[in-house]
Amino acid sequence: MTPLVLHLRPGAREWYTAWLGRRHPHLVPRYERMYAGGSYPPTWYQRRITRQVHEPADEFGIGPAHRGAGRRIAPAAAEPEPGPSATQLTLRCARAGPMAWPFGSTPRGTGRVPGEFGEHAAGTGRPPPRSPTTGGPMTKPAGILLAAGVTVAGLLTAAPAPAAAGTGAPPAPVARAAPLAWTDCPTENHPKLQCAKVRAPLDHDRPSGRTVTLALSRIPHTAKTFQGPLLVNPGGPGGSGLSMAGFVASSLPKKLAAQYDVIGFDPRGVGRSTPALNCVPGHFAPVRPDSVPASWRRERHDRDRAEGFARACGEKYGDLLPYIDTVSAAKDLDVIRRALGARQVSYLGYSYGTYLGAVYAKLYPERVRRLVLDSVVDPDAVWYDANLSQDRAFDRRHKAFAAWVAEHDAAYGLGTDAARVEAAWYRMRADVVRRPAGGKVGGGELEDTFLPGGYYNGYWPYLAEAFAAYAKDGDADALVEAYETFAAPSPAGENGYSVYTAVQCRDAAWPRLWSTWRNDTRRIHAEAPFMAWNNTWYNAPCADWPVEPLTPLPVANDRLPATLLLQATGDAATPYEGALGMHRALAGSSLVVERGGANHGVSLSGNACLDKHLTAYLTDGTVPRGRGEADAVCRALPDPKPLPAEKAAAQSVRNSGGSRLHSLLGFRR
Repeated sequence: MTPLVLHLRPGAREWYTAWLGRRHPHLVPRYERMYAGGSYPPTWYQRRITRQVHEPADEFGIGPAHRGAGRRIAPAAAEPEPGPSATQLTLRCARAGPMAWPFGSTPRGTGRVPGEFGEHAAGTGRPPPRSPTTGGPMTKPAGILLAAGVTVAGLLTAAPAPAAAGTGAPPAPVARAAPLAWTDCPTENHPKLQCAKVRAPLDHDRPSGRTVTLALSRIPHTAKTFQGPLLVNPGGPGGSGLSMAGFVASSLPKKLAAQYDVIGFDPRGVGRSTPALNCVPGHFAPVRPDSVPASWRRERHDRDRAEGFARACGEKYGDLLPYIDTVSAAKDLDVIRRALGARQVSYLGYSYGTYLGAVYAKLYPERVRRLVLDSVVDPDAVWYDANLSQDRAFDRRHKAFAAWVAEHDAAYGLGTDAARVEAAWYRMRADVVRRPAGGKVGGGELEDTFLPGGYYNGYWPYLAEAFAAYAKDGDADALVEAYETFAAPSPAGENGYSVYTAVQCRDAAWPRLWSTWRNDTRRIHAEAPFMAWNNTWYNAPCADWPVEPLTPLPVANDRLPATLLLQATGDAATPYEGALGMHRALAGSSLVVERGGANHGVSLSGNACLDKHLTAYLTDGTVPRGRGEADAVCRALPDPKPLPAEKAAAQSVRNSGGSRLHSLLGFRR
């Protein structure tokens, strides 16, 4: 059948999606896929849809007999949600059977570990790392809450529609919005910090409906030259960003930081944004079942446990879960932009925050001033397959840790052969599976404890001390202390994991057949055993998630200004291939590589070469241009040294720029 392209009024696709969601919600994902995929409906059906858009009928629940029921088309003054085109819609439909469950893909969450705004370990159920010398948090919480007197800003009024794709027209005027009520919320490290809240629609297709509240933080600009807001996000999904404003503002050169309002935020469902999710309190309480199932019965038990988490989350938050996803969070960013009264925003995102930024840029390219993506998610592996890539990458980092311990045999006494050191670690694991150390650290907890070393090698000296103490002397207290430093659960971490799961399970399709998960995990575990099963159980609720998945938004974009990508070649959480994929997807982007580096999150963490490129870009938009795979290459920082005996020296290791950044980024992307 020859396609018929209809020139419809803006809102036709959105109206039909809303109507279909009310009458046949299970068909919405299929409709969206068909619209994007190229199949058209019969001519009579297109004409009928056109007629219904222009002249709403009672049959579809939007006529006079249905006033107040369902979603009506927004008034002309409202800002439409960006789509394939705001003025010309091509409705596509095709014959289709029951909706299939394609095998998806995945990068994983960052566990977040905060400072001033309290503990957070998004995606892990873990608190922030604690000082190996004092027992206190590695990033001090100041105990400062959002000021009680903060006034919640009113729901934003709609803005005029942005310029259509390819028109070259300037962005439309900024909509009037209820002003943000910023109040002082100083912390020990950031006395100029301010806080506010803003409301956003729960469902952006129904802007006048139920709302969520987003918590914001700000370090305001002080220079005469004002470059606008710089939104910063640490990743996750599920990571609190309130502490990021102070960190970024204090880590950039003072002259540059003074030119921006640096804005942190808690995404929907996270931290001090409300409502905040916590699906199953105590889900990560020790001692959990061993992550590597020794029998079919044990695997069935773990499978039931993951299924129970998904079921509990659906029962507790069934009204929220359809709207906890990356696209909704990206639209929240534009709510924040309008609340700030800004025509454009700049954005710095780490880890999952790179994907969030790329989705925002796809939806609102004309609103992006500058875009920095550090430790980049593979946009073509959302979300299942990227987890499989992580399994291998983290195993390589664990082997690198063992080699580093062997290199420093004089400090740890575990031998000079890396393979034997690694074997000693797995013997330790077998011991704690049989007899959990201190009644707290079993096999899964041990993996959780050493996983941070795969994100940041600055933790290696602390982990090696605990490893050597147990392996040589049977010191269970050393392992318990390391567990409590790097992996023990907290309510804030449970919140982060709940949001992580909600977003990743909703964003894209995951295998529904457990045999797929089992076979993939067994295959990878045979060659890369460090965290294959641990990672599988972490994501297993997605096999039974109670909300149907969305189709990932393609992020390929040729409408952006120059974009800066930063990536370490050995990054385990977001492997290097993902950065290459994003580099190809974002036309005109510039990729700066830390060759030989393997930390997750590379800017503002001590590498002067990388920070030079970041500073130049945020100053005037300058990016390097090269001829090869990368546009510029920076040398990696050297691996750390074993902890010296002097406490002061250990303190300096803890408080390095890299340690401060990674205490905020956490341990699950």
